[in-house]
Amino acid sequence: MRKRKSILDAIDIVSDSVGKAASLLILPMILLAVFGTLMRYAFNQPIIWITETVGFLFGTLFMLGGAYCLLHSAHVNVDILYQRWSPRTRAIIDMITYLLFFFVVGVLVWYGIRVAWRSISVLEVDVTPWAPPLYPIKTLIPIAGLLLFLQGIVKFIRNLKTAVTGREVTGSEEIS
Repeated sequence: MRKRKSILDAIDIVSDSVGKAASLLILPMILLAVFGTLMRYAFNQPIIWITETVGFLFGTLFMLGGAYCLLHSAHVNVDILYQRWSPRTRAIIDMITYLLFFFVVGVLVWYGIRVAWRSISVLEVDVTPWAPPLYPIKTLIPIAGLLLFLQGIVKFIRNLKTAVTGREVTGSEEIS
């Protein structure tokens, strides 16, 4: 009998998949950075588009990796006290901090939509001589914020269950 997947598990899977897909940008970033450095310093032939491309790839990785990091509890935490608390206490503290989290990420999504819309409406390009389009990168801001917000909701709901039951609640499926 197949186990029914919940919406929470589906959000976990999306966060995990997007994060893993974004991690594939690391290799091209490294290769481009090495190639650009080699061309600049070994051959005195800098290539203008490499620096910007590496920046765009890093920005994409950074933005799309946020929900993945939240899913896997990879964000910074003050463990010196946190690990000493019971699961219920940790869940309650997390729920309180998620209220600030939702506000900040909500602002990110709200303003990100405005920035992305403005950029798309004028087909914004960078002011450098290469002039790559900026609207695809700016469109990632609200998308990444929404993914982060959804993963935050999942964490909040699981923390609420932990606070009520006293036992740690995780996803029904092991995400590796």
